[in-house]
Amino acid sequence: MNKLIATLIAGLFATAAHAQTATTPAANSAVVKAEAKAEKDIVKAEAKEVKTAAKADEKVNKAVAKANEKKAEAHADAVKAHANAVEKVAKADPEDRAKAVAKAEEKIADANLKADKKMIKADEKLLKTQVDAAADKATAAAKTEQARAEATADVHKAAAKH
Repeated sequence: MNKLIATLIAGLFATAAHAQTATTPAANSAVVKAEAKAEKDIVKAEAKEVKTAAKADEKVNKAVAKANEKKAEAHADAVKAHANAVEKVAKADPEDRAKAVAKAEEKIADANLKADKKMIKADEKLLKTQVDAAADKATAAAKTEQARAEATADVHKAAAKH
């Protein structure tokens, strides 16, 4: 009788052990597949984030170059207006010189104002581009984090099923 009970108990343990090892590879393979998919999704999201950041940086660099060009152009226009005003003062008759100086100062002030406005507008466009680029980068980073969280959740779901 003892041998019969011992055999039954040993058989019970053997079938239980066999049942556990049979499901474990299936569970592991599902988890491994989920992890591989998760890793692929994360890499894809990170690549997209890098691409978005590169595009944003390129836009900012172009905007900086354009702003510098506009500022240089505005400065050149102001310098030209200054030179013209000084030239007119030099050509003016001695009795009209005071009037010419006053007119030249007015033209110089107008040229400076115009140049300042152009420079401010260039800076405004540049700043807007920089803010947009920062927003694009932040959005891309948030999307990458979302992809990581979803991938982790998928792995946990796969592990919980088995």
